[in-house]
Amino acid sequence: MNLLIISSNPEGSGFRERIGSYFDTMAVRGIVPTVEVPSQCPIKRARQYAKMDRYDVVLLHKKCLTLFEAVFFSPRRAKVIFSYDDAIMFNQDGNPTRTHVRRFRRSVQRADTILVGSSYLAQQATAYHDHIQILPLGLNTERYGSTPSRCRDGKVRLVWVGSPVTLSYLDQLRPIMRELAGQYSNLVLRLVCEEFLDMEGVEIEKIRWTPETRYRALAEADIGLAPLPDNPFTRGKCTFKVLEYSASGLPVIASPVGTNVDHVKDGITGYLAETPRQWTEKISELIEAPQQRHDMGACGREYAREFDRSIIGEKLCDLILQTAAGSRQSTAM
Repeated sequence: MNLLIISSNPEGSGFRERIGSYFDTMAVRGIVPTVEVPSQCPIKRARQYAKMDRYDVVLLHKKCLTLFEAVFFSPRRAKVIFSYDDAIMFNQDGNPTRTHVRRFRRSVQRADTILVGSSYLAQQATAYHDHIQILPLGLNTERYGSTPSRCRDGKVRLVWVGSPVTLSYLDQLRPIMRELAGQYSNLVLRLVCEEFLDMEGVEIEKIRWTPETRYRALAEADIGLAPLPDNPFTRGKCTFKVLEYSASGLPVIASPVGTNVDHVKDGITGYLAETPRQWTEKISELIEAPQQRHDMGACGREYAREFDRSIIGEKLCDLILQTAAGSRQSTAM
């Protein structure tokens, strides 16, 4: 079965985590993927889209269609899956602009199957489509801290992993970090990113993110942080970092926004913290309780196994093959 994947950013983490990491599983299931980046030239783009019917299924990855592009998606022989794991119907400030909404609606209406990462994202499409599947992100749990190797220097490392675009989410914890650093001389904030920030009075370890360094950087840490502001855009966040923390055996402290609410079992695998006071109290509690950190981390690692790449990859392949066959069986988790 031939699959055409149309993505504007196949090198990005969103594509890698949502689509690219399952190419091996697709090969085993007889699915042959081809990735196309839409050309900036309208004529060349039209030629790309004109070839769609050579494929059995076309997967639009977070690609909202312009009016020009939509012409090529109806009528067609190939089945279409529209996949998104961000609130792409809003801008970064959480506002539904006319352009965002129109392009989102066009993509949804021209698809045979809608594939999303959360129930919140599914709700955004229900007005335009009745075949919506929820499939969470998956990860290779064997690569994450199955044998934790915490540093033995007396430090307690709070870790945040993310992209430069989301550094502003971490920055909202600046006053909390400064207060805690004044109380705990052994506190270290470890950043795993491609860009960094500084916080006065806070010891910061800067580790440049690569597909390999993140595993060690997380395995050596003690507590995972996942702050998020609350707005319509961030409620659509499918936060991969929380699953990474849990798979690494770390307790997680997270804002109750997006899939954080689903993936953090409050009081079991970590804590949900909404106010500055809650953040301060929960971080303090875990700094002072190494056994509690260990126990929560163990529960989190067990929970993360439910989202192993082998399990999610099979479900994704099932959905692709069912769409090709015109079937509408549920694959939601």
